[in-house]
Amino acid sequence: MRKPFLCVLALLIFNSCSSKKRPILGETVFQIRLNTNYKDASISPLKKKDLKKFNGLAFFPIDSSFIVKAKFTKIKNALSFKMSTNTDRKILYKEYGILRFPLKGKNHELTIYQSQDDLRDENYKDYLFLPFTDATSGSKSYGGGRYMDIKTTDINKDNTVLLNFNNISNPYCAYNDKYSCPLTPRKNHLDLEVKAGIMAFNNP
Repeated sequence: MRKPFLCVLALLIFNSCSSKKRPILGETVFQIRLNTNYKDASISPLKKKDLKKFNGLAFFPIDSSFIVKAKFTKIKNALSFKMSTNTDRKILYKEYGILRFPLKGKNHELTIYQSQDDLRDENYKDYLFLPFTDATSGSKSYGGGRYMDIKTTDINKDNTVLLNFNNISNPYCAYNDKYSCPLTPRKNHLDLEVKAGIMAFNNP
């Protein structure tokens, strides 16, 4: 009679432990990957108190109208400059190119940058930096702007780049003031509400 009792007890313990494991939230591969990283204490930018009750980042609903093709124009002979951050630190960048694209019935443009520090790192030498603010910044999204990850290899032979605003993230300093993050240059403001991608952080 003891063996069935032990089996039932083991099953109850297993179910109890399983119920405590929170599933990774997200509607897309990008969102699931981001939530997975933020849930991992070894790499998460979240403060310990926020990590304990973290249930997933907030995103605007997926909207295909925020996936657009941009025309890329390379900026030749650009000079290096020190980009301001939310701290006293300055980061060396160059203006890499201009992206021109239609969005919500209007034509827009954003400047894309290249970190001069990343050029010395084999793992990041192909990375480009596209920060922007929009009419949601400071209310529905982080006031310092949001970032889109683009690589030089994303630029097609016809000098076009696919921009997916559903796949944009916040800088780490939106979650933790121990980080130093580049401030979005004023020229990279979009005069419309970009209701796509990551929203302002609120971890109740």
